[in-house]
Amino acid sequence: MTERIYLDWNASAPMRGQVIDAVALAMASHGNPSSVHGDGRRARAAVEDAREAVAALVGANPANVIFTSGGTEANNQALAGHPNHTVLASGIEHVSILEVAANTPRIACLPNGEIDLDQFSDLLGRGTGGRLVAVMLANNETGVIQPVTEIAALARDAGALFHCDTVQAAGRMAVDIGLIGADSISLSAHKIGGPKGVGALIFNGTAPQPLLRGGGQERSRRAGTENVAGIVGFGVAARLAANWRDEMNSVEVLRDELEQRLAAAAPEVVIYGRDARRLANTSLVGLPDIDAGTQLMALDLAGISVSAGSACSSGKVASSHVLAAMGVGSAAANNAIRVSLGPETLAEDVNRFVASWARLRDGARAPAAA
Repeated sequence: MTERIYLDWNASAPMRGQVIDAVALAMASHGNPSSVHGDGRRARAAVEDAREAVAALVGANPANVIFTSGGTEANNQALAGHPNHTVLASGIEHVSILEVAANTPRIACLPNGEIDLDQFSDLLGRGTGGRLVAVMLANNETGVIQPVTEIAALARDAGALFHCDTVQAAGRMAVDIGLIGADSISLSAHKIGGPKGVGALIFNGTAPQPLLRGGGQERSRRAGTENVAGIVGFGVAARLAANWRDEMNSVEVLRDELEQRLAAAAPEVVIYGRDARRLANTSLVGLPDIDAGTQLMALDLAGISVSAGSACSSGKVASSHVLAAMGVGSAAANNAIRVSLGPETLAEDVNRFVASWARLRDGARAPAAA
């Protein structure tokens, strides 16, 4: 049986071997980190060691790291934790931002996937009262990297707070909360080879109000017994993710080769965000006249895992709100699939994907030609 090829790293990176070992050891320990006895102190020490590792990955103070159940909870707390602020979010944000900030002004996006700084500046100038800007560092569908330092400066000059979703960027590019100029950032362990179900909200200044109340955990910023095993795995993954630069150099070579070969096989192919600065591992590919669902099924039958944009829609193949924000029509948006690579991706994997995709494209064209 042919081994499957995993090209959906933006949905979830495979858990690293060192992480699995660390999580297994932590699961065998039974201390509650809030307990004062020896078992509890050992659990607390493990949590705090992980906190330091996560903080170091993004240049933060460990005391400002709040462990959460994932990026979604972190984003929710970052916004809802400032209840007297109007949220200004871009149209390309993750749904965990957009649904909290429903019915609020949207920051426009240019056709290449970057934020429209002129429109954003104008939007800031028209607002009054407390405001919180939410713009991600790198988009999970297109990989387009946003000019966050400029966004942070504009927000600061207008007296607004700035939250930056760095979930997709961490482990794939440099992330530093101070250099970004953000008041808070969000992370998710499983995007960097850690366990699913654990993330972090990291603040720089005043902590957002807690969403979960009822205990003094996380310095009373997030109630509930800590997920010790998940947090330990997060810490190990964060330390390994510090080597992102060496890993991403080879990944970018493969991604660029993949896009060149797709364009050679099908000149009509569209690579969204190609003219902007992007994450080295991400390619959002549009194939006219062949819908994403058909492409996903054909590739899955060929043993290749990719996705149709974000993997946060309960397994549904839904039209991309990111492409809509970029001005892409619904018909074209429905034909886009996301290919995301990782450090374990091989040249042979790219070869198999391109060959399978080209056969799909040629097969779909054959009836029309006949």
